[in-house]
Amino acid sequence: SIAFTAVAGGNVPAAVCSATLSNVLGVFITPALVSLFLHAGGQMGADSALSAVRSISLQLLAPFIVGHLCRPLLIGLIERYRPLLGIADRTSVMLVVYTAFSAAVVEGIWGRLSVSDLIAVLALSALLLAVVVAATSYGGKLLGFSREDRIALVFCGSKKSLVSGVPMAGVLFPAATVGSIILPLMLFHQMQMMLCAVMARRFAAEGKRIADALARTDQ
Repeated sequence: SIAFTAVAGGNVPAAVCSATLSNVLGVFITPALVSLFLHAGGQMGADSALSAVRSISLQLLAPFIVGHLCRPLLIGLIERYRPLLGIADRTSVMLVVYTAFSAAVVEGIWGRLSVSDLIAVLALSALLLAVVVAATSYGGKLLGFSREDRIALVFCGSKKSLVSGVPMAGVLFPAATVGSIILPLMLFHQMQMMLCAVMARRFAAEGKRIADALARTDQ
């Protein structure tokens, strides 16, 4: 969300706040929603939901908090080795994606899933992405947001990441079913990455045209 917003020329501080808040709230809201639906089917109780929140918080929220608390002590090293840390950050994301696909392969999901089922999941994921992108794009205009804020809204509102989804799924569901459960997220994640990359370049080109037009007007 933050990287695409930066490339597109959007409001980066707003994107940072939005992405952070979304991830923090997701730690609590996701187990609550899963508990609500599974409890209705008699598959999860309140104790299980609380246990899931604790496990997810330990995996996702605790490192986030520790990182921010350590930032004043490590800022010098962070700035000095920023390129190396950037590589480590992207590599960790690649490993999470690789883990998700590997889990699906180990479960034999690609052999069990028919072509028609895969097409249906792809179509529904694409439809969901289109609805969310359209809602954030036009919603920002209707609310009178500035161009920079609309860009942040589009990229933050449409992002659902395997980095958060895979650990949550591993806590909330049995290991034997995780690959099947996160399949829609795997497909959605790839589609949103490709779509947002194209949109970011278009936003950036549009911003350059606007800046050039303003420069000519000033001259």
